[in-house]
Amino acid sequence: MPKVKIDGFEVEVPEGTTILQAARQIGGDIVPPAMCYYSTLKGSGGKCRTCLVKVTKASEKDPRPLPKLVASCQQVVMDGMEVANISSEEVLNARRGVVEFLLVNHPLDCPICDQAGECQLQDLAFEHGLASTRYEFERRTFEQIDIGPYIKLHMTRCILCYRCVHVANQLTDERVHGVIHRGDHAEISTYIEKAIENDFSGNVIDVCPVGALTDRTFRFKSRVWFLNPMYAHRNCDKCSGKAVVWMYGHEIYRVTAREDAYGEVHEFICNTCRFDKKDAADWTIEGPAHIDRHSVISQNHYEDEAKVVR
Repeated sequence: MPKVKIDGFEVEVPEGTTILQAARQIGGDIVPPAMCYYSTLKGSGGKCRTCLVKVTKASEKDPRPLPKLVASCQQVVMDGMEVANISSEEVLNARRGVVEFLLVNHPLDCPICDQAGECQLQDLAFEHGLASTRYEFERRTFEQIDIGPYIKLHMTRCILCYRCVHVANQLTDERVHGVIHRGDHAEISTYIEKAIENDFSGNVIDVCPVGALTDRTFRFKSRVWFLNPMYAHRNCDKCSGKAVVWMYGHEIYRVTAREDAYGEVHEFICNTCRFDKKDAADWTIEGPAHIDRHSVISQNHYEDEAKVVR
């Protein structure tokens, strides 16, 4: 199996592993950020460019560096490859530039956005963003629209990561939304006024890295850091029935799928579990969900380590 060294840390990985996947095996701060890549969605990655890294040594057979920065979610590891991520100032400067582009049209509405506290773009902007924008032109804006009985679309916030398109392709037989137009006119939309009404449509909310797709049943009800996320399960004939219920006292405010350490869902849930089962009696509560201590949601969130389901 090929060996790759990332910021001085060496790891042995199977053939076909990408640099990003190899970095995740090592873990820690050397893992590049990813706004469009999603390990459980086929075809994702290569669009946002936030995961750019510098390959200082291509392989043992060809030790020359690659001439340009590469997207770590797409570049496959070669034996003897050496990669610089946070150890390269060139990479960090490029990442700052990518974040600046992502924020060109993105509105500063974090105080009223339901994604606040869970937004990957907030984290990126805090780590790599500028204190002020250099953009002098008028930002593009869109009207908020309902693209189904449960989903609100804020296209103004969208960064065109294509995750919602990929999850619809993967989970449904007939996708009715996608990216229309091209260039700076591109936008997410449904086809000829169709609504997203399939049994797994709510998963587009979970995979969205920003607040472009939000849960209409949860909008403006509470901030996520006021709620207690609990692992729970129920018998369901459509999906695994494994979810996270966000509770305030004994009341369930919303239900989401379980995510891993990188915010990715591996077992998608159906709309029945997500939107229709908001009574605590519908669920078997397993225990508090683990929250990363760097997340704002972890504030005032206590958990018994012996009972946490990982």
